[in-house]
This record gives sequence, structure tokens and C-alpha cells, in this order.
Amino acid sequence: MEYGYARVSSADQNAQRQILALGRQVLKRNIYTDRQSGKDFNRPQYKKLVKRLKAGDLLYILSIDRLGRNYAEIQEQWRVLTKEIGVDICVLDMPLLDTRRGKDLMGTFIADLVLQILSFVAQSERENIKKRQAEGIAAARKRGIHLGRPTKELPGDFAAVVRQWEEKSISMEEVLRQCKVSQSTFYRRLKAYRATQK
Repeated sequence: MEYGYARVSSADQNAQRQILALGRQVLKRNIYTDRQSGKDFNRPQYKKLVKRLKAGDLLYILSIDRLGRNYAEIQEQWRVLTKEIGVDICVLDMPLLDTRRGKDLMGTFIADLVLQILSFVAQSERENIKKRQAEGIAAARKRGIHLGRPTKELPGDFAAVVRQWEEKSISMEEVLRQCKVSQSTFYRRLKAYRATQK
């Protein structure tokens, strides 16, 4: 049986390019897609795929960084898939990473070497992205730019609303309606409010 695996790092990214490339090789129903970071292999669709794989199956991925971005874990998963389960893997954008070819000692050596290099590059890229992101956040904060969701303004009579709620003269639903916040935000603001009253 032939399968495909696609991964993007977040829900707002599009996996369509990968799915189209994989769809030229396998049936669409056999393509598993995760929208999750490649830092580890704790991904629902990947786990589901691995449970289905059997010896002799063929797994297609577009590029090694779609499999993962952690050097040691990519190496370990490759070993599990190819040695323990007995699956062949074909990395579409790197023909040297096709376990169906070169099963002799030299072919295995070259594939292992290429895998190590690409796994290293995938992890390095992930670390560079995190570093650039942290630098960008620090620079934005230095310029006084607020990142994240805008802070919700509480009503001017927040103290009165809290007092009514504590006296049980209004319900939690009424508190949330008047404050226009979620329950978790209300409790967080309540904690901060009480800290200022001490």
C-alpha cells in the first residue's frame, strides 16, 4: 500500500502544495496531514498513519523537514519506519532518499549520510526561525509595540460588579455579560484587582 504524509506548522498555513505533489503518487484518501510543529512526532495524523503502516508499504513525503525538524527524532523515526516496520520511504524532492533504490551497502551509506545532513539542516532552520522570532519580538517591545491580543477594557464600575457577585446578588453569567469577557479572563482580572486592594 502507498501512503503520503504532509505537515504544516500551524492551522493558518496551507498544505495544498504538498497534497498536490503527494496526490500524483498516492490516492488522496491515503494522505495524512498534520497542522502542527515539527519539533516532535506527537502528532495525531502521523500516529494514525504509523499504526496503519505494514512491512512492504511505501511512504511518500515531499521533503524531510515535512517529516520533522528535530535531528535526533527524524533519525529515530526513519529507523522505526524502515527497520522495525519495514516500510520504504521516498522523499520526493531528494531522490537520494528513496529506500527502494540502492539497498546495497553503498546505497544505504549514501542515503544515511544524506538523511543526517538534511535532518541537521531541518533542525538548524527551526532553531534559526525561533531565534529570529525572539529577536523580532524583543525589537518590537523595545519600540513599544504591544504583541498579542489587545487587552480588554473592564467597565469603570468593575469593583461594584465584583461586590455584587461576591454578595450573590448577580450571577456569573451577568458578571461576564457586564464585563464583556470570558470567565477565565474575569478570574485573571479579579486576581489582579484583589492584589491591588491589599
